[in-house]
Amino acid sequence: MVRNSITLSYVSKILAGVARSGVSLEDLFQEAGLDLGLLQMPEARLDTAEFTRLLHIVMRRTEDEFIGLWRGARSKPGTFSMMAHAVINCRNLEKAIRRSSDFYRLLELPVTLSLNLDGEQALFGLEVGEGEARDILLESSVFISVRFWSWLTGQNIRPVRIELDFPEPAEAREYRYVFPCPVEFGCAQNRVVLPAALMQLPLVQNPLSLSRFLKDSLALIIEGNMQPIGLAEQIRAIISKEYGHNFPDFSQICDKLNMTPQTLRRRLKEADTSYQDIKDSIRHDASVYYLAKAELSIDEIALMMGFSEASSFHRAFKKWTGKTPAAYRRDLLGLDVDADDFNDDD
Repeated sequence: MVRNSITLSYVSKILAGVARSGVSLEDLFQEAGLDLGLLQMPEARLDTAEFTRLLHIVMRRTEDEFIGLWRGARSKPGTFSMMAHAVINCRNLEKAIRRSSDFYRLLELPVTLSLNLDGEQALFGLEVGEGEARDILLESSVFISVRFWSWLTGQNIRPVRIELDFPEPAEAREYRYVFPCPVEFGCAQNRVVLPAALMQLPLVQNPLSLSRFLKDSLALIIEGNMQPIGLAEQIRAIISKEYGHNFPDFSQICDKLNMTPQTLRRRLKEADTSYQDIKDSIRHDASVYYLAKAELSIDEIALMMGFSEASSFHRAFKKWTGKTPAAYRRDLLGLDVDADDFNDDD
C-alpha cells in the first residue's frame, strides 16, 4: 500500500461477517491486544500489522478464508494454499491465472474467475453471486489476486484499470491506497484490465519459496511492496524451473540471460555474490526443505542435492548452518537423538 493503514470504519465493514455470528469488535480488539478506545473513532486507522492480526483471529474463529462474509458458503482453511501449490510450477502468469481459475471451479464457492485475451489487453473477470457482502468479496478477490500475481512474478503488477459493477461506496477513497490503478464503479462487469504483455511474465517463485511464503502469506499480501526481482533471484528461478536439483554450466546461465560470461560475472560481483554462492544458497534452502520431511533419510537428501557421498553433504551443510544435517533436523522437528547422529561427520 502507499499508506500502510486502513480506517476503522472500513475495518468494521470487512469484519461484518464475523459480527453477524455474534462476535463483537470489542471482543476481537481485546484478543488482538488493540486499544478499545479506537472503536469510538471511526476515522482512526489500524496499521497493516494490526489489521493482519485481526484477520488471523477472525479466520481462526470462523474457519473460513472468506472470514464469514458469505452466508451458506465457506472457503475452508488451506484452500488458498492448495491453489498456490497448483499454480507454482506454471511457466508464466497466463498459465497460472488460468489454472487458478480452473481450481476454483472445482469448489462450491460463490466466486467464478476467468481470463480472456483481447488484443493488447488481458481481461481477468470475476463473477460473484448475490449476497449482502458481495461488494466486499469482489474487492477482496481483486486485491488478493493482484498481490499474489506480483509475488509470483517478482514484479509490482499494475493493472490498466479495475472495473466493478456496484455503485461507488463511501469508502472509495481507501481504494487509492489499496489498488495501484484507477478504479471505476457501476460498470457492466467486474474485471481487472491488464496489459496483455504481462501474461508472458515468467513465474520466478518455486515450491521452496512458496513454503516460506505460505507461513505468513496474509501479512505479505496485505503489505504488498513486491520489489522487482534481482539478478541472483533470476538465476535461482531459471535453475529451479528448468533444471530442478541439477546445476547448469555457467555458460548455459549466460545464454539464458543473454549475457557474456564477463558481463554476468561483473554484475554478480557488483551484487556482492557469485554463481557458486547462488548454487550454495539453493542447496541450503532445498536441504532445509527436505530435512523437514521425516520420511526422507539424510543419505537420500544428500543424493538429491548432488553429493555423491553423504560425508561431503554433512560437511557442506555444517559450513552453511553451523550444524550437521541430523542435528538440524532434530531441532527442526523436535526429535530425540537418532541413528543419523552417529553418522554425522564433524
